[in-house]
Amino acid sequence: MRAARLIKMVLLLQSRPSMTAAELARELEVSERTVTRDAQALSEAGVPVYADRGRAGGYRLVGGYRTRLTGLARGEAEALFLSGVPGALREMGLEDAASAARLKVSAALLPSLRDAPRAAAQRFHLDAPGWFRETPAPDLLPAVADAVWDDRPVVARYRRGDTEVERKLEPYGLVLKAGVWYLCARVAGQGAPEQGASGPGAYRVYRIDRFAAVEAVTGAGGGTGAGAGPARFARDPEFDLPAFWAERAEQFARSILRAEVVVRLSPEGVRALPHAVDAAAAREALAEAAGTGADDDGWVTVTLPVESEEVARTQLTALGPEVEVLAPASLRERFAAQAVRLALLYGRKRSAYSGVRPGDPGPMLDA
Repeated sequence: MRAARLIKMVLLLQSRPSMTAAELARELEVSERTVTRDAQALSEAGVPVYADRGRAGGYRLVGGYRTRLTGLARGEAEALFLSGVPGALREMGLEDAASAARLKVSAALLPSLRDAPRAAAQRFHLDAPGWFRETPAPDLLPAVADAVWDDRPVVARYRRGDTEVERKLEPYGLVLKAGVWYLCARVAGQGAPEQGASGPGAYRVYRIDRFAAVEAVTGAGGGTGAGAGPARFARDPEFDLPAFWAERAEQFARSILRAEVVVRLSPEGVRALPHAVDAAAAREALAEAAGTGADDDGWVTVTLPVESEEVARTQLTALGPEVEVLAPASLRERFAAQAVRLALLYGRKRSAYSGVRPGDPGPMLDA
């Protein structure tokens, strides 16, 4: 532990002209007294650490000293490629490895390039979760991430409705989508994976926050628990995580579109439709409708796949007067009733800035 801290202290001093005891203590997460002792230990070991006294003093390396301890460990190198997503690194338990990797890279840079990491960090930032929601990291995410990095099979209990299902999985990759973590895994067993299959050999996607337990498989016998070394599975070299995720995401988006509605759209409604409903479904529906062309009013009739009538009502309401629902009749009736309520609501005139609160009937004016 101390050896790693001493190496980090040298790398910090190598990457900057000088640092105060307080700055080093903050970076190393120790007291200033420990920093003083560590500096003395480095000096005794032959590392030329010089202490400048006074209010503007600090620690620095003398004579352009450079350490050769800048080689990246495998875990640090892997974490470095994820350093653009600090939140994800923290949730997977890789923050320390990434920090060490960035420090070693900074120490190896020429002095003229020392500001490159900070310059990049100040210009680019990835914020993965969606707006107005905070999704806590799943408690089991670090354990799953470890299994993914080390190609270790796991036995996982997965909540499905009111029941729990146990599966032996070969974890292939992690995906962070809109703040939610997913595991892409292959169900352990013999046989080649089949499209849509759920048995041995099939690739599947699991939400990690629905795992109730995850335990690494140990030993050649495939059991769990202490007393044996970790087992490993042989990854399929043909597996492509981005391509697999893109295919499954598209399949999922299509699978939930189980109903259809028929609507008329104004030119403005046509432009706005992909922003109100599933974009891919909207584009396909509009492409099919292009063959029939617009009516005399310039409106286009479109048959649109939707998740449900209730979801369609919410989504299509966003188009306002640029859409007319033709079918099903029940949805058209709901829009007609909604239009009557809106007409009654906005048919009444209110005095501007009268201090009337929302929901208060307020003073009525003659039309």
